[in-house]
Amino acid sequence: MTDADLDRSYTALCQALAQAGPERSQLLLAMLSLQLMARAESADTVLPLIAQAAARCGEGGV
Repeated sequence: MTDADLDRSYTALCQALAQAGPERSQLLLAMLSLQLMARAESADTVLPLIAQAAARCGEGGV
């Protein structure tokens, strides 16, 4: 993914989260996460990313 693609994707996610509002943002993120995981070739690709995100959340956020 290019930097421009990443920026477009991040912007779209921020807009979608704003539209969903605080009460539905967790649902949106969960649904997106499941859709992205389904595109991965194997759990070996996904599991380290989950562990990294969980560790960073434990550090007080990203």
